[in-house]
Amino acid sequence: MHILVTNDDGITAPGLLALAQGMARFGEVSVLAPDHDWSGGGHVKTLRRPLRVRRVRLADGAYALTSDGAPSDCVALGLMGLLPRKVDLIVSGINPAANLGHDVTYSGTVTAVMEGIIWGTPGIALSLDGGDLDASELDYTPAVAVAAQVVESFMRHGLPKGVFLNVNVPNEPLHRIRGICQTRQGLRVYRDRLDRRTDPRGRDYYWIAGDRPTGIPKEGTDIGALAEGYASVTPLKLDLTAYEALDTMKDWEWEPQPALWANGHRDTAIAY
Repeated sequence: MHILVTNDDGITAPGLLALAQGMARFGEVSVLAPDHDWSGGGHVKTLRRPLRVRRVRLADGAYALTSDGAPSDCVALGLMGLLPRKVDLIVSGINPAANLGHDVTYSGTVTAVMEGIIWGTPGIALSLDGGDLDASELDYTPAVAVAAQVVESFMRHGLPKGVFLNVNVPNEPLHRIRGICQTRQGLRVYRDRLDRRTDPRGRDYYWIAGDRPTGIPKEGTDIGALAEGYASVTPLKLDLTAYEALDTMKDWEWEPQPALWANGHRDTAIAY
């Protein structure tokens, strides 16, 4: 099996090295990751500038590829022909903070795997609930062990077409992790705030700041599993259709409304 390992924290991140070493037991590993931190970058496709790729050595001496593109760009590059062999599985991480609930739409760790789904390649996103600890302070060994079990299960059972896995691991020694739970997405609680400041030339600028998000630890969710000391495995897909709304909306007025459409050419003033 050929595994593509990537991340959103950059090619020098300790979690990437730990993951690449852990995946070597399953076959050939290719590492292609961003050359800098893309945390919170979401699902990016770079179209208005060229992408650069260079060969580097990881801390253990192994060769890897790094790009100035986003995590999703790295995956696209690998799957579109930069790598000489077909990729069978994408494994992204190990992120040093959890990616739970709505985090998956922001997370470069997760959206790297989403990009693989677009190209028909399954994937697993892996995050460690490191909290406020620096990435260099974390022990990635438990997360690698959980990743190995998930990959082994994937190899044995496979996944439905279009489905990928989002895995979150408690920041605990392996003997204190109670097991692995299959979960659904939980509800994140964000505490963002807008921090307005003024630069030396008198112009305003802004930081999106705030406390670290929390969540509602409901049973059966990824947030609930971590709160109880379990690793969570959440199957996800890119189809965002709200199927439950289709029947509700079928009685809406969808025929063209001449009185409304007749005004479609008029300019509308927008105040800022």
